[in-house]
Amino acid sequence: MEIKRYGAEGGKGAGGQQLPFARAVQAGGWLYVSGQVPMLNGELVAGNIGAQAEQAIRNLLAVLAEAKYGPEHVVRCGVWLEDPRDFAAFNAVFRRFFGEHPPARSCVASRMMVDCKIEIDCVAFKLEES
Repeated sequence: MEIKRYGAEGGKGAGGQQLPFARAVQAGGWLYVSGQVPMLNGELVAGNIGAQAEQAIRNLLAVLAEAKYGPEHVVRCGVWLEDPRDFAAFNAVFRRFFGEHPPARSCVASRMMVDCKIEIDCVAFKLEES
């Protein structure tokens, strides 16, 4: 089984910091996408949970697309919210992106490593093309 890494050079985080992990790793038909925060062009997006959740999910979908996966391939998402009171508003955004293909999901309240309201990762699967 081949293992393919996307963004293995680590990419850039807040303040241009070099990150020590891949954006995603593909093994067989499985794709493991690293946690995505509401960052655009190297800067965190300001705003409420709706705006930040939308950007974080768009970032997640961009990584999926880079590996030729889509939201229909997402098996599971992990979500970290800084404020548990944002849960309902986050669900409304999540439903817009995954409503037709809802994955399994965990969602917890947690302090973030960067100054944002959300982080989201996922595991996706599709049959390998022969």
